Amino acid sequence: MNTLTIRDLRARPVTAPLVRPLRTASGSIEVSPLILLDVLTEEGITGQSYLFGYTPLTLKPLMSLIEQLRPELLGKAVVPVERMRQMEQRFRLLGLQGLLGMLVSTLDMAYWDALGKSANMPVVQLLGGEAKPVPAYDSYGMVDPAKDAKALEKSLAQGFRAIKIKLGDSVQRDLQMVSEVRSIIGPDIALMVDYNQSLTPDEAIRRIRTIEKYDIHWVEEPVLAEDLQGHAKVRQAVNARLQTGENWWFPRDAEQALSAGACDMMMPDLMKIGGITGWMSVAGMASAASMPVSSHIFIEASSHVLPVTPTCHWLEFMDFGANILAEPYAVVDGKVTPKGPGLGINWNEDAVTRYAMK
Repeated sequence: MNTLTIRDLRARPVTAPLVRPLRTASGSIEVSPLILLDVLTEEGITGQSYLFGYTPLTLKPLMSLIEQLRPELLGKAVVPVERMRQMEQRFRLLGLQGLLGMLVSTLDMAYWDALGKSANMPVVQLLGGEAKPVPAYDSYGMVDPAKDAKALEKSLAQGFRAIKIKLGDSVQRDLQMVSEVRSIIGPDIALMVDYNQSLTPDEAIRRIRTIEKYDIHWVEEPVLAEDLQGHAKVRQAVNARLQTGENWWFPRDAEQALSAGACDMMMPDLMKIGGITGWMSVAGMASAASMPVSSHIFIEASSHVLPVTPTCHWLEFMDFGANILAEPYAVVDGKVTPKGPGLGINWNEDAVTRYAMK
């Protein structure tokens, strides 16, 4: 495999419709605000990845940041570990988090995509694994069991063996939602719940105890993500297992959470943990701690890193990129299989034009 050299960066902001709008305790997501990132190389290979901005308000600042970062990368080799070291050294005083951290992580995914395309193989193979199916769970927002029963039944018909719902409304509403969803999906399907950081530790303990009888597979981010002591307090006081990690910035945050005893399981976000390079570092920590690892969004790249994660658990199926991809990833018998070459990402150019940010 020949060394690739960065010739240019191309970024395009889009606001694409969601397959299923998402309502959480921390606000609703009605559209998918994305930056489509291309790393163009002198050798004619283009690495591709996308950044999820959470709100359209981030897209213009991100575009500006990419323009400022471009001169730092032109002419450099597509070597993900070295490029990560370059960014760590360049921004030592500022730190890698926030919009900058999201961009650095997304660039890393694009580098790996380019390397996979250059070698004509999926990234999972570059990482020493094989393209095998990964069990996925269907990820919902806050649901209305009466209105969403058919959607939940469709998920089961697709082969999903796990469902996640958002909580964080009133105690009574949460309890009703869990009870009715459990009734719809039956006793053999894993049921996860996510509070999206909406509770205090004491309130989290109270609420989790009311729903534990419904066999909760995990409780996700009941308190503020950065409140590691709060997570540890909740974890010690309830029987349900705690899941966190989607808001960790790079491997150091993962190590701090593990040291604090903040969770029973982890779910790093590829866009915040340092892309594929950062993920692989955290996968080693998780393996040493015998801690199950699941993914947070980014179906495409997650399907490549989970098969080489020793404690692989679940892939989250929440599809923010489907409407701008030429060939969106699909669920088959409740599982997602990595595609190649690279990450199996190619843009649907008609959709990119249609959803371009005005």
